[in-house]
Amino acid sequence: MRVGWFVPALVALVLSGQAYATEAGRGPAAQSLVECKEGRIARDRATRERHFTAGIELAERALRLNAASADAHFARFCNRGELARIDGESIAALVALSGLMADLDRTLELAPNHSEALAAKGIMLIRLPRLFGGDTAKGEAMLRRVLVLDPEAVSSRLVLAECCERRGERDEALGLARRALEIATAQGRSDKIAEAQATLAKLGNEH
Repeated sequence: MRVGWFVPALVALVLSGQAYATEAGRGPAAQSLVECKEGRIARDRATRERHFTAGIELAERALRLNAASADAHFARFCNRGELARIDGESIAALVALSGLMADLDRTLELAPNHSEALAAKGIMLIRLPRLFGGDTAKGEAMLRRVLVLDPEAVSSRLVLAECCERRGERDEALGLARRALEIATAQGRSDKIAEAQATLAKLGNEH
């Protein structure tokens, strides 16, 4: 069984070009998210690992300063998730699952409208097998809530499009994917543009 495939899907949402609200501006929680972003774009393994390790340390420093910091829990999720998948799919990703889920759940307990955490948790619930806690209906509800909180969320739209397509709701799937492409294009996000185009291609749409 593939044990690591869900981790990239979660962490890819963490730094999707959105602004992050933090309790302390450019404090350790915000710096931790910067480390996660830098690690994701780094080319070599050593640099990636250095960024993610630093990001975890910064997040934990933020939590020592304020254990009720939703952003610190989310920042730790980001770096832990990326570090778990640094060598691709492995048992480490499965081992990390409980810790990742705990940070997401704590983030949402502290900040129920934290759109990035809602998106990550929603995709986790949709893509995890039921054996590991997957719940498609609950995950889809979370992603639809994300669209209310953040109308420009691209990844959430694309995952919802996949859900709709599986149910045979092709018109809604196409609408979600086309809007995702429009948003990604307006934002100049080449990675998200490619994802939206790939989703539209799967749906048989000429874009």
